[in-house]
Amino acid sequence: MLEEILSTRIMVKQSMKSYRQDKALMRLLDARQLGLKLIANVTFGYTSANYSGRMPSVEVGDSIVHKARETLERAIKLVNDTKKWGARVVYGDTDSMFVLLKGATKEQAFKIGHEIAEAVTATNPKPVKLKFEKVYLPCVLQTKKRYVGYMYESLDQKEPVFDAKGIETVRRDGCPAVSKILERSIKLLFETRDISQVKQFVQRQCVKVLDGRASMQDLTFAKEYRGSGSYRPGACVPALELTRRMMAYDRRLEPRVGERVPYVIVYGMPGVPLIQLVRRPMEVLLDPSLRLNATYYITKQILPPLGRLFQLIGVDVFGWYQELPRIQKASCSSAVGGEEPAGRKGTISQYFTTLHCPVCDELTQLGVNYKSSYRCKHMEVNNVHASAG
Repeated sequence: MLEEILSTRIMVKQSMKSYRQDKALMRLLDARQLGLKLIANVTFGYTSANYSGRMPSVEVGDSIVHKARETLERAIKLVNDTKKWGARVVYGDTDSMFVLLKGATKEQAFKIGHEIAEAVTATNPKPVKLKFEKVYLPCVLQTKKRYVGYMYESLDQKEPVFDAKGIETVRRDGCPAVSKILERSIKLLFETRDISQVKQFVQRQCVKVLDGRASMQDLTFAKEYRGSGSYRPGACVPALELTRRMMAYDRRLEPRVGERVPYVIVYGMPGVPLIQLVRRPMEVLLDPSLRLNATYYITKQILPPLGRLFQLIGVDVFGWYQELPRIQKASCSSAVGGEEPAGRKGTISQYFTTLHCPVCDELTQLGVNYKSSYRCKHMEVNNVHASAG
């Protein structure tokens, strides 16, 4: 039964290569091959399900795991010991392995890959088979089950496909800006092999966020709401926090279970918990005193995924951000620590502008004290650019 399921899945995956132009058919075939894979996985998992399964057989499950590991280790040893290939296995997990062919061209990689697959298959009894899947050129292998590269599935394929697994470009727990900037940075690295171009791109995006020119849609999170009874008491979950605020206004505004609740992070007073800085996008659009928290988005969302990837080649992405000039804007921002009482419009700064220069803190009527700017230590040392309303 399992052999028939797996052979059907291989047939479906082969047919996907012939219909790459038809996006709708590709999605349908991909869903079918994934369904067949899950059926095979569940059949194996059912044998070890001694708590929820009806007829468990732990011995069968353990035997499958042990035999799979033994087969994988034997294949890795064969590849590493065969000198004519010049190959080295850099990663092997469960039923697959990544083989590094240092200095090989795409044509050489396909030739050696097919030879490895045939040699490993010949050393194993039927129906165990090693299938040669694809060539990554180039590729970044970050950690277990996290990698990205330009994928070639056949020798006559001219344009590579950007293929990412497990990293932020294919995950939904961040905002769109994170996946867009990360994907563009990786493509720049692959296509130009020039870190300076990646640095310029990342710094431009950071300045765009700091200046408030980034699209709010790209900075909007969307997390699933699981229902008010599914959270533990005191849980700090943005979707739950926004739902409580909306239901305090109108009980009919509670989202459906499974619905994604959009939210953004705004600036607040120092020391205010992050959960209190969560706002709906519409609130920020309607209230001019609220500003998107650019520092949070850059240091906590955009730069960490970039840092995890580029630190593998010795690049400090946070150093790029520190090199940027600090932009200070004189703006009226209310205290976001909590809800304002009815009838009050926030702090006094909404009604009076400051007469102090934001650079040197001296009194001025011009917004920026240009006469004393040359004496300001902040201007000289930190290259501070100031703009006043």
